[in-house]
Parts: sequence; C-alpha cells; structure tokens
Amino acid sequence: MLPVQTNDRCSRSGSVTVPFSVHSRAVDESDLDRLRYHGDQATGPDLLDFAVNVAAAGPPPWLRDRLAARLHTLGAYPSAAEDRETREVVAARHGRHPDEILLLAGGAEGFALLPRLAPRLTAMIHPSFTEPEFALREAGLPVARVLLEPPYRLAGARVPDAADLVVLGNPTNPTSVLHPAADVLALRRPGRLILVDEAFADTVPGEPESVAGRRLPDVLVLRSLTKTWSLAGLRCGYLIGPVGLLDRLRVGRAHWPLGSLQLAAIRACSEPVAVVEAAGWAVTLAAHRAAMADRLVAAGAAVHLPAAASFLLLHLPDAERVREQLRTQGIAVRRGDTFPGLGRSHLRVAVRPPDQVDALLAALDRIRAYADRS
Repeated sequence: MLPVQTNDRCSRSGSVTVPFSVHSRAVDESDLDRLRYHGDQATGPDLLDFAVNVAAAGPPPWLRDRLAARLHTLGAYPSAAEDRETREVVAARHGRHPDEILLLAGGAEGFALLPRLAPRLTAMIHPSFTEPEFALREAGLPVARVLLEPPYRLAGARVPDAADLVVLGNPTNPTSVLHPAADVLALRRPGRLILVDEAFADTVPGEPESVAGRRLPDVLVLRSLTKTWSLAGLRCGYLIGPVGLLDRLRVGRAHWPLGSLQLAAIRACSEPVAVVEAAGWAVTLAAHRAAMADRLVAAGAAVHLPAAASFLLLHLPDAERVREQLRTQGIAVRRGDTFPGLGRSHLRVAVRPPDQVDALLAALDRIRAYADRS
C-alpha cells in the first residue's frame, strides 16, 4: 500500500488535502459510521421530509402502471436479452455504445464496486456524497480527502499527484454546486481515472456540464434514476465508461445483479419521452429552488448560492438546535456535520413545492420567536 502524500506541485488556494491510510475496518470505526449516515435516517412516516433528495411526489402514474404491467413476469429470471435491450436504450440516451453501459442496482452499487479497480490512492473531493469513500476505506484502500473551502469550486482543488483515482460529484451533494465540465476534465492526468457522480445531473435544465456523452478512456460517469423518478426503493442506476474498465468492475459480481422490474424501470426512464419529461421537471425544480432560496434568505438563513441541484445547503450558527426543534414540529432536515468539510452549523434541505416550504418557514418562525422570548 502506497503512503498518502501531497505534492507542492498540485497545491492551489481554496482547498486542503487531508490524508488517510486505512488498513482495516477497525481503523476510524466511528468515522466510517459517520460516512454511512444518510438523509433517510433522519426522516420517518410522520415527518414532512426535507431530508431526502428524492422527488417527494412519488413515481408518475405512467411509470407505476408500466412497472405494474411487468409483475406477471416475476416468475422468470431476468434475461441477457433484457439486459442488452436496457443498455441499448440507456446508450442511445447518452450517445454511447451499449457495451459502455453497466447497469446497477442503484448508484450506490457503483461505489461498492470501486475497490475492484484497486486504486493506489483515491482523492475524494469533499464536501460530497460519502458512500464512495466508505466503500474504499472499508476495503482497506488509502484515501486522501480534498476539502474544498467555500464557495466549494473545483478550480481550487489540491489533488495529490499520486492519486490514480479522483471521485467527485457534479452537481455536488450537499453543496448544490455545479462544476464546469472543463474544470472536471482538467483533473485528468496520465495513469489517473476520474469518476464523476452525476446522480443529480438530470435536475439541472439541459445538463450543460455533464460529461456522460464524452467517450474518454479515463472517465467513468455514474448516474442514478432514483432521485428524479422517486425510485429509491427499487434501486436503479448505471455506469458509463470504457469497456475495459466496466469489465473489471463486473468481475465477481453476482449473476442476475438486477431484477426484471429494475431493468424495466431503467428502460422506461431512459426512453426519449421520459427524458423530455425529466427535462421539464428540472425547469420546474429550478423555479422552486430559486423561490425557496429567496424565502429562506429572507427568513435569516445563509443559503449557499448559486445552487444547481434538488437541495440547498444552509449555514446556521444554531443549526443543531434548529434541526432538533424542527423534528419536534414534524419536519425532517438533513444534518450537515457527517459530510467531510462541513460542521454542526450546516443543514441540507431538499427543494420542495411552495406549500411544503410554507410549512418549513412557519416552523422556523416559531423557533425564532421562541428563541427571542428566551
């Protein structure tokens, strides 16, 4: 295992590199537990959910009907023909070849496969989704955290020269920052692989900074269908990348890794009519996000802007108290301190329609009024 080192040649302003050299799961067990914390652990059946970034309305009726129509086929194993057909639809959606698509049981499975690439050193661009770091460190692989400082721009990233794998999100969870594709691709180096987590790319109108359609030998792109289409319980996603890399990720994978309903959902959500519908939803979401941000700022919250995805990052001096009191009023928000580079003064809130934002702001008003009286 190579030692984790930084090199002055890669140093730029705007970020800090924190090294880890992990030899077993027993190392930093509490830190690994924090990496495994996600928004679904904050919510519950009786709570108004601002903690999870899945579209709150649920799958559209046409998608539910499409899946229901496949229930009678559950007695048969998923076939190679179904897998191929699904990959053809996904490939057409991104202008790629079917062999450049690896279907996944949710985006998280893609991160769980990363240790099969045996990177010598992975640079994790943070703050970001923590599941890929968890998977790599649990496997005993060394990770260097590249902590971006506000405004969390990639141009300031101090990525170690020794890193042969760089993982980043675009747009990034939880900061909602959309990085220019040019900045993403500027991280490429000989002998280095870039993995871009585009789980929320379809929440951005027009997907202008996506690199999913670019055929590059050293770039993998991960996509999730569970956010926009409200399919978190079905687990649907895929990887896009060079055939040789995808073949390495397949080694040791279970036979029939996806069920027939997952394959049907991926096909349905990747067809042209669905892509058009998702694009329209992204425009609506952008309007809701802008209005929600304005109202939160007016209510005294510091909102990280510009924001591009289906969530907003808030900075409140008493964020932990606010989170707990919101919960007593039936509202769940996502704590920020489990994201490397953020702290107890951060909260993440999902973008929701105006009527749900009304309830959130009313609760915040009550919390502030109580604090003023105390």
